[in-house]
Amino acid sequence: MSDRAAGLAPSRVTAVLGPTNTGKTHLAVERMLGHASGMIGLPLRLLAREIYERIVRQRGAAAVALITGEEKIVPPRPHYFVCTVEAMPMERAVEFLAVDEIQLVADPERGHVFTQRLLHARGRFETMFLGAGTMEPLIRRLVPDVEIVTRDRLSTLSYAGSKKLTRLPRRSAIVAFSTERVYAIAELIRRQRGGAAVVMGSLSPRTRNAQVALYQSGEVDFLVATDAIGMGLNMDVDHVAFAGLRKFDGRRTRWLHAHEIGQIAGRAGRHLRDGTFGVTAEAEDLDADLVEQVVEHHFEPVPAAEWRNARLDFDTLPDLLRSLTVTPERAGLSLTAEALDETLLRRLMKDETIARIGRSRGAVMRLWEACQLPDFQKTTLDEHARLAKDVFTALTGKRGRLTDDWMAPRFAEVDRDDGQIDQLSARLSAVRTLSYIANRPDWVHDAQGWRDRTRALEDRLSDVLHERLTARFVDRRTTALMRALNVREDTFAGVADDGEVTIEGQAVGRLEGVRFQMEKGASALEDRTLRQAAVRAVTPEISRRLGRLAADADDAFAVLADGAVLWRGVLTAQVQSTAEGADPFSPSVRLLGELGPTPARERARRRIEAWLAAEAGRALRDLRRLRQAVESGALKGLPRGIAFRLIEAGGLIDRRDVERDLAALSQAERRALRSFAIRVGVHSVWLPGAMKPRARHFAQAFLAPPLIAATPDLIPAPTPPPSPRRLSAHGLRQAGRWLVQTETLEKMAELRAAGHGRLSDAALVELGWSADQARQVIAALKTVRAQMPDKAGRAPPIPHSPFAALAALTEAPAAPRKPRRPRRKARA
Repeated sequence: MSDRAAGLAPSRVTAVLGPTNTGKTHLAVERMLGHASGMIGLPLRLLAREIYERIVRQRGAAAVALITGEEKIVPPRPHYFVCTVEAMPMERAVEFLAVDEIQLVADPERGHVFTQRLLHARGRFETMFLGAGTMEPLIRRLVPDVEIVTRDRLSTLSYAGSKKLTRLPRRSAIVAFSTERVYAIAELIRRQRGGAAVVMGSLSPRTRNAQVALYQSGEVDFLVATDAIGMGLNMDVDHVAFAGLRKFDGRRTRWLHAHEIGQIAGRAGRHLRDGTFGVTAEAEDLDADLVEQVVEHHFEPVPAAEWRNARLDFDTLPDLLRSLTVTPERAGLSLTAEALDETLLRRLMKDETIARIGRSRGAVMRLWEACQLPDFQKTTLDEHARLAKDVFTALTGKRGRLTDDWMAPRFAEVDRDDGQIDQLSARLSAVRTLSYIANRPDWVHDAQGWRDRTRALEDRLSDVLHERLTARFVDRRTTALMRALNVREDTFAGVADDGEVTIEGQAVGRLEGVRFQMEKGASALEDRTLRQAAVRAVTPEISRRLGRLAADADDAFAVLADGAVLWRGVLTAQVQSTAEGADPFSPSVRLLGELGPTPARERARRRIEAWLAAEAGRALRDLRRLRQAVESGALKGLPRGIAFRLIEAGGLIDRRDVERDLAALSQAERRALRSFAIRVGVHSVWLPGAMKPRARHFAQAFLAPPLIAATPDLIPAPTPPPSPRRLSAHGLRQAGRWLVQTETLEKMAELRAAGHGRLSDAALVELGWSADQARQVIAALKTVRAQMPDKAGRAPPIPHSPFAALAALTEAPAAPRKPRRPRRKARA
């Protein structure tokens, strides 16, 4: 029944004020449908789409028009118009008119539009303004004949304090104030709680509705959103958690006002169901006074409305600019700060081309229209100004329209649905710009055709974006398991014979040895609830395995060159070592995994260390025997010093390092060294037993990481040079820029001796060296040992040493060079 039939006076103006969850928007829609025609202005395209679809379900698509900046659905004879506030067709006369969230008159960017509607937008029979109670004094001042109706919240809102993200209750909405923060929190929720839906004002209505449906259906229990949810989006939210209390308002980053916190927090609870709000993540706890304001809905009244002159002068560009800066002459109004359209106008006026074109009234009007093009893509001011200039130039050109040649390449740039979330979001923003342009029939040739194309592309990109958001922020397997865990505590979980771990029939990981590993890409280990179920499944089995490991025989274990310890062929532990290496006779290991009783894990770790120590005694028997002799004092004097050097280096040292000690050894001392299997070569002193493959393999496990796989060939030396112990573990010596096997160096000495101090071509082939490589190695050794040894196999003393001087004194008089040549040949 219409208002006239009910006997109400025409042109009735009502302000319905109150906190969230008071049913204000629902009331306005019902009142509008009680009239023959009506129009409602809403703050968000998302909300406009929601209301439009609700009315279509009640009255049919032919009766309802949807008008936003980027979308126009206008049947031939609509009765009701659902619009964003900026897009309301004020030339349309309707019986009922409503504007929602009227407190946005104080918004620095959009407030002047809401103020213009408050002052001038009227229905013929009824006008209704909906908003917060803070607007009451200002509305009474600006609209003297208004009737104020206050409504109380249908449910109670209470403060729940600070909670970790992982402790938030189900059916929570987490609010953040940037796209990056929303994505980061949604990713964490996916890993910790199974998944979250994402709602932002920049999403297309189709994507937003699909994400909300994901949440409303219960497939996910968490919603991560911007403050867009504070503007009338109705969802079943029990708890609102603020992940931050600061936002960038377009000019600066500032703290949220109390009424803004109340607007967003009020989305908790619906109809008669109570709700709670609190803080999480990095947000600081709210102080008691602020909490009281939000709970009691007591906020400072809005002091003034943003205003900008609506009667603009288009005679010249300076006149237009002057009319934009006219100050209000009415109490309660405040001249708004310079908006984007005014900034663009000032910038473009300085362009000589635009100044030359914009001399007529029509051109000035066209320029102002181009400046009002929204920056959906959030580009730089220069880029947005270039776009506005392109539009203006086309509109004032010969054709007076944006042609297909202008639209087609821009459409082609975004007509693709590959890529990730950020790329799809950027394309959707670009499509919004094209949709806005296409919805200006006086701007574009074939406007209806381009509207259809841009809408179809937006729908396609929206569907793909929803799929990408869901794939990234929802772990469907985990959410299914969590629902099962929430139903009962005795969730079925078990470990198969092949180690596969299942919970409620869903494979969540694999038990390898005593280590539980999630499947690649799963997040259950990071989800505490799911982890509890997995722990119940695998802990008994891990306990049994730890017991078997602690009692197992030595042949069940093996160690790899990279320090990995295998138990029955499965990676189980890792040798603890440093760049300097660890002591193989006193090993330390880290048991992999973290599940299982601590005493059982400790027994298993000690068993592996005991096996390693025993294996060291077997694999490095000669080195261990030498070490025991040094520690017990069985070796004394010079042999003890040489032995200590060998032990420290891992069984291989450069002969030059101990040449003086070797030269001073007595025959008995030499026999003592030989008794410990120490070999003294031309270039090296080493323990042959420590150079065997098994010993090398074992020694390398205590040096992280292994150096290289030793080969008979020369190996380029790395930078920085390896330590002596690392070289010993591979049986290598460094000679300048080359690493050479110990046996190869000694073989080279033998070949040189056979060649009377030189290496023949056949010797080079046998060594596998080039002549240049041989010269480099010999030069790097820098010792007379690189020459032929004497007849007793002893090397000449080191040059410039006391032994070299002594040799010169004893040999020079009695051994002239020429007479000795024939005797050397005779010996040969």
